[in-house]
Amino acid sequence: MHLKTIQSIAVSGKKILLRLDLDVPLSATGDIADTTRLKAGTETLQYLLSHGAIVIICGHMGRPNGEIKKEDSLEPVAKWLANELRITNYELRMKETKLGEFVGWELSNNLYVLENLRFFPGEEENDPAFAKQLADLAAIYVDDAFAVSHRSAASNVGITTFLPSYAGLQMQKEIENLGKVLENPQRPLVVIVGGAKLETKLPLVSKMHHFADYVLVGGKLVQETQDILKMQHEQLPPSPTGQKSILLVGDPDESGLDITQNSVENFLQVIVNAKTIVWNGPLGKTGKDATTDSEKGSRLVAEGIIATGAYTVVGGGDTIEFLESQHLLEKFSFISTGGGAMLSFLSGATLPALLPLES
Repeated sequence: MHLKTIQSIAVSGKKILLRLDLDVPLSATGDIADTTRLKAGTETLQYLLSHGAIVIICGHMGRPNGEIKKEDSLEPVAKWLANELRITNYELRMKETKLGEFVGWELSNNLYVLENLRFFPGEEENDPAFAKQLADLAAIYVDDAFAVSHRSAASNVGITTFLPSYAGLQMQKEIENLGKVLENPQRPLVVIVGGAKLETKLPLVSKMHHFADYVLVGGKLVQETQDILKMQHEQLPPSPTGQKSILLVGDPDESGLDITQNSVENFLQVIVNAKTIVWNGPLGKTGKDATTDSEKGSRLVAEGIIATGAYTVVGGGDTIEFLESQHLLEKFSFISTGGGAMLSFLSGATLPALLPLES
């Protein structure tokens, strides 16, 4: 896939509407708990600013369903961006302002952040009138929000009808690195699928059945759907090339919160020989309600993956948050900002937000 890129256009003096991944978890005190997605988007932001653009950042947080909810406000994100960019006296400068029909914050004379777009019903409905209101704010649209590229919304699909549209730097990296997995991966290729969302994970298992060398399944998927996964795997149509992966489904331990030690050892025997590894979804319960025991399987597998020296791709919010907590995230070759989008891309699905960006 070849994308229209921001490097190919002149942006000096132009108003740019920049769609970023701003949907980040907040702590009980309202602080940002994981900045991975925000940091991924700052490269494009700094590129545009350094080339003389006037940037209006837009995005969403949470699922407010078209209603204004204080807990889903992007104000903490606006403050984080101001601090990250070292904007002098941003506490004094950062003031609520209005751009067209939208409320937002002025961080500097060339940088603005709009309030949560999902406060408007027209965003998720991909309403053309709402998309036009957004488009009226700028001359150029830049999409750097891979994590929502599998969704059709006004701010990533509808708006492209009205403005010339280009891919940001993180979006380009996502397509390049995930494309490596699909086009000509070094083998053995091992795909590890965990977590709890069966409906989003099964398409990847189906695709990789005829493409990967091994598919390893763990997480809550095991506890609830072990038989379904095995049945799904066995009933897949034959591959034209005869390729068929080996499927290993981990067994849940007595607590049901992790895979067994024997399953971990079986996974590691496969991983040790891998040349390309893709991981989406933890293999046991992780996060604030987890225990050291429930995270053990994920931690041992993570350490095993890193030790291989293979090309490694990891994605999914829970997986990234876990690896960050273990200080292991930066040891992976590529960190995808997408969870569902990553799964959809690797499953061979068409991502609607990417189509308008193709050159």
